[in-house]
Amino acid sequence: MGPEAPEQEIFLFDGYQLDAATRTLTDPEGRPVKLLPKAFDILTYLIGNNRRVVTKDELLASLWPDTVVEENNLTQNISALRRALGEKPQDNRFIATIPGRGYRFVANVRPPASAAAASGEPDSASRSGSRSPSLTGSRWLGLATLGVALAGILAAGFYFYRETGSIPQGATTLAVLPFKPISNENRDEALEVGMTEALIRRLGGAEGLRVAPLGAVRRFGLLEQDPLQAGRQLGVESVLDGAVLMGADRVRVTAKLLRVSDGQQLWTGQFDEPLRDIFAVQDSISQRVAAALAARMAGRRRGGETDNVEAYQYFVRGKYHAYKLILPELQKGIEFYEKAIAADPGYAIAHVELANAYRAMVLTNDAPPAELMPRSRAMAQKAVALDENLAEAWTAVAFTEFWYDWDWEASENHFKRALEIDPNSAQSHAFYAHLLSNTGRHDEAMREIRRAREIDPIHPVYAAMEGQILSLAGRIDESTLILKAAADLDPNFWLAQLFLSRNYILKQQWNEALAAAQRAREITGGNAEAVATAGYIFGRTGREEEAREMLAELESPRDRFVSAYTVAQIYLGLGDRAKALDHLEKAFEQKEALIVFLKVEPKWDALRSEPRFVDLLDRLKLK
Repeated sequence: MGPEAPEQEIFLFDGYQLDAATRTLTDPEGRPVKLLPKAFDILTYLIGNNRRVVTKDELLASLWPDTVVEENNLTQNISALRRALGEKPQDNRFIATIPGRGYRFVANVRPPASAAAASGEPDSASRSGSRSPSLTGSRWLGLATLGVALAGILAAGFYFYRETGSIPQGATTLAVLPFKPISNENRDEALEVGMTEALIRRLGGAEGLRVAPLGAVRRFGLLEQDPLQAGRQLGVESVLDGAVLMGADRVRVTAKLLRVSDGQQLWTGQFDEPLRDIFAVQDSISQRVAAALAARMAGRRRGGETDNVEAYQYFVRGKYHAYKLILPELQKGIEFYEKAIAADPGYAIAHVELANAYRAMVLTNDAPPAELMPRSRAMAQKAVALDENLAEAWTAVAFTEFWYDWDWEASENHFKRALEIDPNSAQSHAFYAHLLSNTGRHDEAMREIRRAREIDPIHPVYAAMEGQILSLAGRIDESTLILKAAADLDPNFWLAQLFLSRNYILKQQWNEALAAAQRAREITGGNAEAVATAGYIFGRTGREEEAREMLAELESPRDRFVSAYTVAQIYLGLGDRAKALDHLEKAFEQKEALIVFLKVEPKWDALRSEPRFVDLLDRLKLK
């Protein structure tokens, strides 16, 4: 007897099709894949529990309900299944082994569109939640089912964007894959990313075309990446695959447009032009791709850009480094952005990205806000002055008003202005959601963050933000499922670990909370918020000596800003309310960004009746 079958019978994953009713599996070429009966049962069960860890005991009990078998029997069937799917050792392309626990099916699973239509069920544009299969059986319900759904949202990539109704009916979907080097000897990764982003920006303005955002495609930048496989995983109809090489005075580009369903080449082009014509090459590629897909390009390029090749080269290098959000990389990024602006003072997008880099120094690297946030504001305001129709510029202004000026009304108005200009800006939706959440407007916040996730489904920061917003709204279990999915996809994503730690604190699962906080601390090399969270946990669990070690780590002389807000958390964990309040006052005086959480962070509930705390909220206009 096989496992309890899902109600849905046909599943697609990475080009494979599994039919539970006929017990058949076909590969991306339509050829049958031979599986032993138990291996097929295991695959069906794992797919039915997609993204959930299935323990070995659960598999043994479900697949061999009336028989006592050795665990080795299960291991051998898993190995056979991996071989049949062409999964190499340590590849984890389909099945991930969770040491000491069991297995998880990690490929993106979705039903064929024809199956949804034939069933008479509402399509995904009219459904409000799960993208997971409909399942039966008590063990398949409740939070486990919700976990499958939410993890699917995180991992499904551009397919979710396409299927949720975000794309107008009849629009064509395209992914511009990360450009690769024509010659590995002279590789320029910054230029490759820059070319990719430039084409995404240009094609993103085409009527009748929807383009996967940069965050969705960046993971497909491996040199050996199969473009059709990437397209299937992203759920798009076409992919643009290209390579680039920039010399001292020339640029060479090759590109091909492929239809994902059958691999047919829709257009191909080669360019070998003077470097000064790089923008003309980008425009030409965009126009020809749009024409091949029957989309209409806008009359001009999107605003905020430059025609200065030197400025452009500095800009793409700045973004390449700043994107990593690590202190030395951010510093390199700032240097390149400043050179880009020196080369072209009218380069609005460079001003925006410089504003973003200054802000990131404060938010992710414990830099002094009073020094860097005014610089961020100045760059954002300059960008607006250069191009008032640039959504990114208004978003950058709203950021500073939120994190530094604490002008909630002005920030909201400017986020709305950005969204009027570009309703499909995932960044604007996400950080408008942040503002709404921190001011206690949780339902509105959830609508905005989910819109951001529809537009850019696999951006890790937006996933973590959704988890955080759910947590601050008191929806801890839902939050934990999303954050676990984010952490599973990238174990080195420290924000997911930090936010998970906060959830475990609320559940008083102290061991789990400490493990997640220490993991965030380890990944970041000692981020102050991660250190403070660990110190708070030590204090709450009576480990005073270790809590004070965390205090010493934060307060010891070092070459970076010491956040009073983080120090206050450890004193709160130790039960010293007076010192906690003293440091919150200091955080207010230092204009620290994290104090924007004071209204909604559950840690501070213990102080809410304190007159000094009430007065602090009043001065922040968060009372």
